Amino acid sequence: MVDVKRLAAEILGVGENRVKISPEAQERASEVVTREEVRALIEEGVIWAEHKKGVSRVRWRVLHEKKKRGRRRGRGSRKGPRLDEEAAWKNKIRTLRRYLNALKRRGLITPATWRMLYRMAKGNYFRDLRHLKTYINEHNLAKEKVR
Repeated sequence: MVDVKRLAAEILGVGENRVKISPEAQERASEVVTREEVRALIEEGVIWAEHKKGVSRVRWRVLHEKKKRGRRRGRGSRKGPRLDEEAAWKNKIRTLRRYLNALKRRGLITPATWRMLYRMAKGNYFRDLRHLKTYINEHNLAKEKVR
């Protein structure tokens, strides 16, 4: 019987544990010797391979449906490092102010322009440093093109 299962597993291309033999044809299968005979039993449906067991997607589906509806957004469900809003704001405003002060110190912008841009930065007008530079260049606020 073990040889029959092994042969059937090779023919079907599955593991021996997935090969099943019909209980009614158990004796008939034990008399089989050659690969051709095993193939014949497979064609008759006496021997077959069970379907592979998959991993259930139910839990995943339920979780993601809840996430889609806006549930499970609390701190405990978040993965990966995150900057809190205050820290992100501090990093951004310090970068912008440092850059504006450097432009004023180098004489590329007037104090009036500096004050206007400084207030705009404080008002969260600029997304990031690149946005500030683009704004300055597009509105010709600097004496030469800033990089």
